[in-house]
Amino acid sequence: MLSLDYRLYLFDFDYTLVNSEPAIVKCFHITLQKLGYPDVPDERIKKTIGLPMVEAVKRIVGTADDAEAERFVDAYRPEADRYMTPGTTFFPGAVETLRAIKATGAKVGIISNKTHRRIQEKFDVDHVPELIDLIIGSDNVKSHKPEPTGLLRAIDHFHAAKADVLYTGDSYIDAETAQNAGVDFLAVTTGTTSAAAFARYPHIAILPTISALKDSLAKMSKK
Repeated sequence: MLSLDYRLYLFDFDYTLVNSEPAIVKCFHITLQKLGYPDVPDERIKKTIGLPMVEAVKRIVGTADDAEAERFVDAYRPEADRYMTPGTTFFPGAVETLRAIKATGAKVGIISNKTHRRIQEKFDVDHVPELIDLIIGSDNVKSHKPEPTGLLRAIDHFHAAKADVLYTGDSYIDAETAQNAGVDFLAVTTGTTSAAAFARYPHIAILPTISALKDSLAKMSKK
């Protein structure tokens, strides 16, 4: 059983707490068509979820040009405004996991390559904004994951010791971010990174779903 004696729990967003895959895939297909790019397979799009948006665009359209990628992002944004939050759902057990963490008195934050506004909107629409104490999105930092800037800012914000911090994510990018920040990492395999890939990184556990974290918290509370 996991030993979860942390005071600050930080999470990635996409593929960790929520499934936004249908919305992201839809928005990319629409934008590709709108700008006259060849369409790409869904799997190619899915593998970029969690990357900084400009980097994801570069991989999907096959360009190294920052300006071209930024133009794509500008065209993508109104589609995301329309489809992203309605097409994003919390994974089973995600909300309950956050509630269980908050019940311990610990703080909860999100560190994501998605924008702050988009993350906040999801919690607001689902009427659970009280479950999050801090959001650091891609628009809140100049360097993005796997750079540890967001994690370190959250640690500083809460005046936390690194030993009291757990970061949970679904991607090798999250594993690298935790490693770069010097904090414990918990992997969930609800994204496109396999358990075998996670095994190469420092981790306290590799879980199949976020609800497995809730189950571990529940067992601890009964001790």
